[in-house]
Amino acid sequence: MSGGVAARRGSAELTVQCVAGQSAVVSAFSTEPLKLLTPISRGPSVWACVSSFGGGMVAGDETRLDLEVGAGATCFVGTQASTKVYRNPARRACGHQTHATVADGGCLVFAPEVLQAFADSSYSQRQEFDLNGSANLVLVDWLSSGRSDCGEHWAFRSYESRNEIRVDGKRRVVDAVRLDSESGLLVSSGRMGRWNCLAMLLMIGPGLATQSAGLLEDIGRRPVAKSAPCVASASGITGGALLRVAGDSVESVRRELQRHLDGLTGLLGDNPWKRKW
Repeated sequence: MSGGVAARRGSAELTVQCVAGQSAVVSAFSTEPLKLLTPISRGPSVWACVSSFGGGMVAGDETRLDLEVGAGATCFVGTQASTKVYRNPARRACGHQTHATVADGGCLVFAPEVLQAFADSSYSQRQEFDLNGSANLVLVDWLSSGRSDCGEHWAFRSYESRNEIRVDGKRRVVDAVRLDSESGLLVSSGRMGRWNCLAMLLMIGPGLATQSAGLLEDIGRRPVAKSAPCVASASGITGGALLRVAGDSVESVRRELQRHLDGLTGLLGDNPWKRKW
């Protein structure tokens, strides 16, 4: 990675390599408003946490995270709490970019907490993951309807998210979501309706074959209940599985995600969600 990238305001970078048989942080850097913490810097898996000084993003913020996971290394990346996108009366959009490379036999578990877009906010993110050889990736990307306790329900101005996964340089998965109020009320029954949270979970790579197969089997045999608090669908992709979830609350979606993420405990050396979820 280039130190010039990290020198920009709102940038962070993390490099993890396999050193003497264990995953270890060999480089970590961040500039405000981003903070990069590594509570477990060496072990079966590195654990890293991305945070910000203000607890979220304000109008005009542009942040970037660069990750590199070396051959045979494992890294978990999460956030301290939900990422808040604060209201933006001036209509200045904010955004975030992530770029990660995972070498042969490496594994990246990228699972930030839910994004919470406040009323009248605008947010855009682009995340790119380059996997090489037998690299593995677990990706969680999820969004809530806003501050429901304050009566906000899909009241933000716009939200965009694009995830692109490439394997050996070839595009394997593109997942894009765009929600905006210009096309009509997001809260209408024909759009978001009763749902308050959307999530996507992707698993890909030969080292995650068991978890991917288990996810597909679990969703495939589960009946769809009328007016269920949470609905999920799964589809197979080349080398993995893709799960989509919609729930009437963040908690219901969280429980569904946890059902499938708990199986990563052995890979990560412990369960990073047990004290948070």
